[in-house]
Amino acid sequence: MIDGRPFKPGKAYKDSKLCNMVISRELHRRFHAATGIVFSTLYPGCVADTALFRDTPKAFQTIFPWFQKNITKGYVTQALAGQRVAQVVADEAFARSGVHWGWGNRQQEGRQAFAQPLSAKANDAARSSRLWSLSQKLVGLA
Repeated sequence: MIDGRPFKPGKAYKDSKLCNMVISRELHRRFHAATGIVFSTLYPGCVADTALFRDTPKAFQTIFPWFQKNITKGYVTQALAGQRVAQVVADEAFARSGVHWGWGNRQQEGRQAFAQPLSAKANDAARSSRLWSLSQKLVGLA
C-alpha cells in the first residue's frame, strides 16, 4: 500500500516515466540556457522480456513479448534499446535539450529517431513546479 492505496506495478511504472519526463523538462527549463547541459528523455521501444515483468503471472511473461513482437510490432531487443540509449547520450544528432526521443510504436529496421511531442501532463508547468518542490523536500533541500 502506498498512501493508503494498493500498489499497482503497471501504474507505478507509468507514473515514474511521467515523473522522469516532467523533471527532465524542469531541469531543461532551469539549467540548459546557463550551462548548455542537454536534458532529454527517450522511449527506445518496448523491451518486453526484462525483469520488469518478473512479478507478473507466468502467462503474461510469455504472452506479452509475443504480442509485442507479432501484433503491435513495438518490441525491441535489450541490445537495440541499449544502442538507442547510447545514441541519445553520445551522438551529436541528439544534442537538442528539452525533448523526448522516440522511434515510433512500430519497429522497423533502420527506423530513425524523432523528437516526439509530450503529453499535456508532461508539459504542465504547475505539475513540474510541484514535483521539483517535492523532490527538494525528499532530499532535504527545502
